[in-house]
Amino acid sequence: MTASAIPHGPGATAWAPETVTADPYNAQTPSAALAEPVTPAGAFFVRDHFGVPRTTPRRWRLRLGGTVAAPFDIGYDELLAMPRCELDVVLECAGNGRSLMTPRPPGLPWGQRAVGCARFGGVPFRLLATRARIEPAALEVVFAGADSGTVHGRRTAFERSLPLAVALHPDTLLATHMNGEPLAPEHGAPVRLVVPGRYAVADVKWLVWARAVTEPFTGVFQAEEYVYVASRGTPDGPVTTLRVKSLIISPEPDSAVRRGHETAVRGRAWSGGGVPVRRVQVRAAYENEEGSSDGGWQDAVLGAPRGAYAWREWSCLWTPERPGRYRLLARATDEHGHVQPSRAPWNAHGYGCNPVASVELVVV
Repeated sequence: MTASAIPHGPGATAWAPETVTADPYNAQTPSAALAEPVTPAGAFFVRDHFGVPRTTPRRWRLRLGGTVAAPFDIGYDELLAMPRCELDVVLECAGNGRSLMTPRPPGLPWGQRAVGCARFGGVPFRLLATRARIEPAALEVVFAGADSGTVHGRRTAFERSLPLAVALHPDTLLATHMNGEPLAPEHGAPVRLVVPGRYAVADVKWLVWARAVTEPFTGVFQAEEYVYVASRGTPDGPVTTLRVKSLIISPEPDSAVRRGHETAVRGRAWSGGGVPVRRVQVRAAYENEEGSSDGGWQDAVLGAPRGAYAWREWSCLWTPERPGRYRLLARATDEHGHVQPSRAPWNAHGYGCNPVASVELVVV
């Protein structure tokens, strides 16, 4: 296997997401869209719990309250007039890859494509928090969306909290734009929260309320859902930081490649908390009745960093020497030394699934 920089294919195309459930609508990013450095908004995965609420920029307002000295609310046009920034950010559903776990936990049967990387534009939340003057006693900020429904027999809005330091981080955004265009309804229009480096459950869509609190928040989506339970090797508690992960985007599963021909192997890799990926290794294992054999792990070439929260492109060239079934594997390592495990770390809700990436194919 030879490390090499592999050129990109054609530009962004409006692929449609692949539906997982119709009501509420949940869909994963199509394979072809993952080949783009920035995932097209029209192809980006969608996670919805209760249906898209009816909100418009003209009628939208965000309320800031709780343990603050100067509660206030703000409209869309006023928000757009504030200082803004843009960040390339990986959004990954906490349940991405759940279908790979054995036994499979309950929940949406995501494959490996409830993920994407987009350019989000918006206003740092801390600018509004400064105006509200959060009291020293505050521990967290609770963010609520306009969507609501029944969970475990109780009516609830979609709410999720952040530690105060995370909420006030300069890169925690009240996002109004995605890839240079206003947010689409399914992606949280008019305004959503974007918390780079955390699983996308933190990125509350259709945001209408933020309140500072002095006690840890224990709402349904903080203490009962999106929590690690009965985890193997992971402390129980709310899902937070993205785990280091890689994805093979080419060749596609079950494709055929020719013996003796150089094959481009390409993918994406990311980690959480703004920690960059520093290494991706690839392995080609030959599968037959006696087992498997391979030449060991080889380093891939990493593409140029696109920002602290974006994924890294990686690539290498592989020339298979004999026909048969192969399994291509990829594993990422981040700057803190976290490495993808060989097996998915199991937990009762199926969150944080990040085993070594794997694609089976045939050499002919």
